[in-house]
Amino acid sequence: MDPTGLSRSHGKPLFKQVYDYIWNRIQRAEWTEHDKLPSVRVLAEELNVNRLTVFKAYQQLKDEKKIYVKDKSGYYVHPGISMPFDDLDYPIVSSYVQKSHLSEIHRVPAAYQFSYALIDPYLMPNRYFSEYVKEIFDLYPTVLSTYSTIQGDEELRESLALFFTNKHRLHLSQDDILITSGSQQAIDLLARMLVQPMDTVLLERPTYSAAIDIFRQQGAQIIPVDIHPYGYDLEQVELYMKQYKPRLFYLNPTFHNPTGYVVPTEQRKQLVELAERYHCFLVEDDPFREIYFDQKPPPPLFAYSTEGYVVYIRSFSKYVAPGLRIAAVCCRPSLMKHLFTVKSLADNGTPLLNQKMFLHYFKSKRLQQHIMKLQTALNIRKSIMEKELSRTNWTWDSPTGGLNLWVQLPDSIAMDMLLAKSLEQSISFVPGTICDPSKEATSWIRLSYSYINEQKLSTGMKMLIDLAEQLL
Repeated sequence: MDPTGLSRSHGKPLFKQVYDYIWNRIQRAEWTEHDKLPSVRVLAEELNVNRLTVFKAYQQLKDEKKIYVKDKSGYYVHPGISMPFDDLDYPIVSSYVQKSHLSEIHRVPAAYQFSYALIDPYLMPNRYFSEYVKEIFDLYPTVLSTYSTIQGDEELRESLALFFTNKHRLHLSQDDILITSGSQQAIDLLARMLVQPMDTVLLERPTYSAAIDIFRQQGAQIIPVDIHPYGYDLEQVELYMKQYKPRLFYLNPTFHNPTGYVVPTEQRKQLVELAERYHCFLVEDDPFREIYFDQKPPPPLFAYSTEGYVVYIRSFSKYVAPGLRIAAVCCRPSLMKHLFTVKSLADNGTPLLNQKMFLHYFKSKRLQQHIMKLQTALNIRKSIMEKELSRTNWTWDSPTGGLNLWVQLPDSIAMDMLLAKSLEQSISFVPGTICDPSKEATSWIRLSYSYINEQKLSTGMKMLIDLAEQLL
């Protein structure tokens, strides 16, 4: 797959891929009736193909009366055939599979596990769930004998709508929420629904590595947007929205993975304004909101959205029960009906037992007590990791929440060699290139302080630092 999103090894002829590209944009009303289309030369340069390939695609579209020709003027969209997003019936699924590089690291057993952005299982409410399983079956005796609805359990969606409204001013109804099996499934469903081959997608740099793999699998052209301690360069974001007309911007603005940065309130408002101005969906992934060590983070971007261009993913897996895999996708009705379709094709509904078990805990008074204990425990572990790092010349910004440190090592350290030697010593971490859509973060690593206990964390960090110093 070349950078344009066209595949020379694809089973479909190249001119048909160009045809699909043009027709998809017409269907989504990016080019509307009587709009002039790019010239053969311009489109050939944009897609990095021969002019004859573009000419053949245009000819087929003309033969099908989807476009028409004006002598000595060019190609134009035929009237009466463009369709807005609301009228699309089915998503287009990518035709090739992308490897998940992070999963390859996770497959290697490690005693000192710094690659898992998960919370230590011994910090989770295991006893509560084990004691109350029978109560779940008493309350819902047929819970194993039926499927959930595709959109998710109504009782759970009602509770979440009330929670989001009261706590974050999101003003949602239960109909605006769909339950997924974790946030990664939510990202995958949204990619299948919104992104077609050769669509442009903005991704933060660095970002959640699974999101990179998912959007690449859809054949997207990825444009990186750097994230900084102060947020984004909004002039750069606006330039990209103008120039590339991205389908969406996937972002994690609250205790960002992997940096821990928090995008300030004013930028959140401005991002929503830009999204509405340039018709770019913002897919806001928010898995770490409750894991803060100081003050509460700003409200989600969704709180500032008035025109439906923000889709909000809220995962509860990280800090309640990863094994239940519960996340909520919040969006407006124009998108929900399409999300409903792709969810039905994926699994026909998140397991009902998982939803009811989560609901029982979510409504209990113990949840807030559990979160407060987690905040304290994780802040202690972060401090231990930073204490070990303080004896090095490595650099990082200390986050005020989340599960990770984003650390820069000296350029002279060969990262592939450090990873290999670390794995030999049962130490695991995430190389920065896995989190970088451009694969340029060669001197960075992500270290998660959340998964192993304090003693192993201190020991493992000493071992990792010693290995790195041997490579200098």
